[in-house]
Amino acid sequence: MSAEESLRRAAALRGRMDERRTVRQFAPDPVPEQVVRDAIACAATAPSGAHQQPWTFVLVKDPGIRRRIREAAEHEERISYDGRLGEEWLAALRPLGTDAVKTHLTDAPALIVVFQQRYWLGEDGVKRKHYYVDESVGIAVGMLLSALHLSGLAALVHTPSPMRFLSEVLQRPANEKAFAVIPVGYPAADCQVPDLVRKSLDQVLVEK
Repeated sequence: MSAEESLRRAAALRGRMDERRTVRQFAPDPVPEQVVRDAIACAATAPSGAHQQPWTFVLVKDPGIRRRIREAAEHEERISYDGRLGEEWLAALRPLGTDAVKTHLTDAPALIVVFQQRYWLGEDGVKRKHYYVDESVGIAVGMLLSALHLSGLAALVHTPSPMRFLSEVLQRPANEKAFAVIPVGYPAADCQVPDLVRKSLDQVLVEK
């Protein structure tokens, strides 16, 4: 690739990614499933410690399962907003207008629940540790959000705490730990997004 083409592509990508916004209000319209599957496939190309690929992506479309996830998440969120988060964290959230009601979990036509694989079992049944799991799965989620955005879909990273209920609802094995719930879809017609200003490049980049 020529330097000119590289510069052109980098500028175009920067512009596209600067348009990305987190969405909490989704339209119920279905999205092309293959688009979501391709985005997950892109996420699965992420680098990982020792190339162990310690992730599982659970695509949830069933309305009943999404309802169960929302009910469990809102139960935990009510406890958090009633004091478990602490005043400092609650103060940081107030400008965003969030609360314990999580309509996005049932309004969005699909959820991607990302799990970390903390260890794996060999053919001999012995547990073997995965390495750099948090870093690996975090990179994969970043790539997933980018792929969804560049494909024309909106998303939200939701991390209810604790998240053990996700393993129970989705019947995941003991070696998997929930990392994030990502509603995916199109923004609602009346969707509102906070008027946020990102830090400039000069504020986040240090050159030596």
